[in-house]
Amino acid sequence: MGGKGFANIRGARGSRGLLAAGAALLLLAGCGGGDGGAVALDRKQVASVLPDAKAVPGWRMYVKPDAQKPVAGFPPSVCMAATKKKRKTACDTVTSWGASAFVRQPDVTTLNFWVLAYKDEETADAAYDVLIEWYGGDRVGRGARKVDLGDIGEDREANRAAVGTMGGPATIAQVRVGTTVLGISTGTQGRTAVPDEQVKAFAAVIAERAKQAQSGEKPSAKVSGN
Repeated sequence: MGGKGFANIRGARGSRGLLAAGAALLLLAGCGGGDGGAVALDRKQVASVLPDAKAVPGWRMYVKPDAQKPVAGFPPSVCMAATKKKRKTACDTVTSWGASAFVRQPDVTTLNFWVLAYKDEETADAAYDVLIEWYGGDRVGRGARKVDLGDIGEDREANRAAVGTMGGPATIAQVRVGTTVLGISTGTQGRTAVPDEQVKAFAAVIAERAKQAQSGEKPSAKVSGN
């Protein structure tokens, strides 16, 4: 969804690899060189992965980064699946989840981030496959085209449509980094799309923040120059 809720995403299984530095917009501030493997994140760590106002300058935060543990019978609002069986795979296995959201005037352009955390990489991998079926392709709007995210995370896909739920251009992206599945969406009531390079930078930032958290570091990646 490109609207003020938390958006939607389908996924080309990309080659496994390290996070690319990506667009010139991306500034990885204070990145450590730890070799820690992907570990399960707790609620506070999930909240720390979510970008705040310092991480995306130029945007006004209207939903502060926050995370919670899922409540039985009430899956995370950003966890969507086509069938009950698939919901069990992707949503019932979530250990913590959270979101943050931003807006930019004058055309009420929105930017949403969300994180779904799992107990291990295998569970996150299976969840990604389910979620990408729901969020990918034309979910963002009819006639969607793919946006190249580069070599970000283990799996990734982004799509752009000329008309999203807010009436203007919209994007939905999803990335898996270790034990997490990450979502990013943009939407607007106007006609000016958030450029592909910025979408790529937003995805790279939250992916790097997830990588930092899973390596035992304090997430510090941020976007610069947008």
